[in-house]
Amino acid sequence: MPWKTEVAATAFNASQFPPENVPEIAVAGRSNVGKSSLVNALLAAKVAHVGAAPGKTRSVNFYSVDSGGDSGLFRLVDLPGYGYAQRSKSERKAWSQLTSSYVEKRKSLILVCHLVDFRHGLLANDLALQEWLFERGRPIMVIFTKADKISKGKRRGTLQQYVRDGLKSVDVPIVTSGEERFGLDELRTFLAAYVARTRI
Repeated sequence: MPWKTEVAATAFNASQFPPENVPEIAVAGRSNVGKSSLVNALLAAKVAHVGAAPGKTRSVNFYSVDSGGDSGLFRLVDLPGYGYAQRSKSERKAWSQLTSSYVEKRKSLILVCHLVDFRHGLLANDLALQEWLFERGRPIMVIFTKADKISKGKRRGTLQQYVRDGLKSVDVPIVTSGEERFGLDELRTFLAAYVARTRI
């Protein structure tokens, strides 16, 4: 059953966050990791703006999702990217403060999907994000993006190597490609099941 989705809120400051009345799953990742592309592919709708320049997402964007079945309603929350971005230092600081406010205080946040470029694995600031989330008691699910950049024959071995190297994830990371629509059904199934068994 296709998900039904709509934009719930676009927040440039914490006062614009919607009520904490449904479970929320946040999507976090480095600038240019393919976050907006994955959100659009996952929701089967062009709701997130995809830009050529890293750091296009400057707000916290909330998407209402009706996944049907037992999981029902939840929100997918697109957080600003971290790391390199073609923005001023003051803008990057503002994004960091907004993201911190959301992650640290949001009672309805049940999971953070940590998007990582499959070609590179977890870089230094990815590992820093994992430690920061872990210290705040936030469950993490690693989602690898851009699998189409790795040959199909090497994907399983690449995933196994990243897991051996060490990462924080509530389940085996899911490998995806927005371009090939690879791994999206698996990710939808995982998220719907996670929402169904988690209460706020």
